[in-house]
Amino acid sequence: MTIQLNDEQRMIQTMIREFARKKVSVEAAERDRNKIFPKDILKQMAKLDLMGMMIPPEYGGGGTDTISYVLALSEIAAACASTAVVMSVQNSIVCESLYHFANEEQKERYLVPLARGKVIGAFALTEPDAGSDPVSQKMTAVREGDEYILNGTKRFITSGKNAKTVIVTAKTTPEKKHKGISAFIVTKKNPGLKVGHQEEKMGLRASDTTDLIFENCRVPASDRLGEEGEGFKLAMKGLDCGRIGIAAQSIGVAQAALQACIRYTKQRQQFGQSISKFQGLRWMAAEMATELEAAKQITLSAAAMKDRGEDYTAQASMAKLFASEMVNRVTAKAIQLHGGYGFTTDYPVERYYRDARVFTIYEGTSEIQKIVISNQIFKDRRKP
Repeated sequence: MTIQLNDEQRMIQTMIREFARKKVSVEAAERDRNKIFPKDILKQMAKLDLMGMMIPPEYGGGGTDTISYVLALSEIAAACASTAVVMSVQNSIVCESLYHFANEEQKERYLVPLARGKVIGAFALTEPDAGSDPVSQKMTAVREGDEYILNGTKRFITSGKNAKTVIVTAKTTPEKKHKGISAFIVTKKNPGLKVGHQEEKMGLRASDTTDLIFENCRVPASDRLGEEGEGFKLAMKGLDCGRIGIAAQSIGVAQAALQACIRYTKQRQQFGQSISKFQGLRWMAAEMATELEAAKQITLSAAAMKDRGEDYTAQASMAKLFASEMVNRVTAKAIQLHGGYGFTTDYPVERYYRDARVFTIYEGTSEIQKIVISNQIFKDRRKP
């Protein structure tokens, strides 16, 4: 079923598209080249309520629906994927986790400034030896009076350097496996937390990805997020929304790649005519456009299910799986359609290709998405 946008959703899409083209895209290549975190752009985005879009206004957010979030995030990603990933993590994993699991005092103290974009947030789940299998994480949190003492290292943390507030998972009762994982709100002011190695990445270079090292990091018990043992549940719920975000980013980058191909092939002359006249190349563009449209619909469907309060786990994984694989195919074809020029940094498709590669990996690899989807479709729905 095709998702029909209402007037408010179309208005948001149009407004953010204009902002993205005039502000976000202008220096995107330079930010990528020199690994410049988009601090000033994010401040402007905060004024447009883009850093906590789905959070109610009473907690500093924009109060929009998930469909509007997908539309806005796609437009930002089309302009600069590095900026989009910061927006995605902030909205879908950080703010949403706090909204669903934080108590009122925590919401006022942490969620409000995050949703308003006053503070950048991060979510620390992955570890050096715990990626697709979060239960194998080794980080511990030991209760001592009114504090927890956190020890361990988190890896591949988006915005790890620039974030001021971090949601961290750690084992409080290791023998309980996934039910022994808890979550904590940690700020850079907490003693014992330091930023470690910053990754040299293939793409998304303007978005920092770092280790976070916890050495006897003291966290007040009042900053535990949810109950003890709810950390795994919290992470999985956050990842459902996060996967919609990755799908939206994929759509944006693919859209930018397709538009770049249309512009280039129309002006490029070979054999006495524009190469956009050659059937083989036109069919490549047709395939790109068809896959892009399919990704849009499955992602908007997942967003609509979330907005209706339905179980959208399978649909979110389907959207993430299809869209992330789609954008890798589309950007590869974009390079091909540009010929030798596509292999140079003079044209943006080279950056799109590099940025897209990680979409099939982070927030659950394509292989993990297939596990999630198959578990859902083979689940005995008769059980309570």
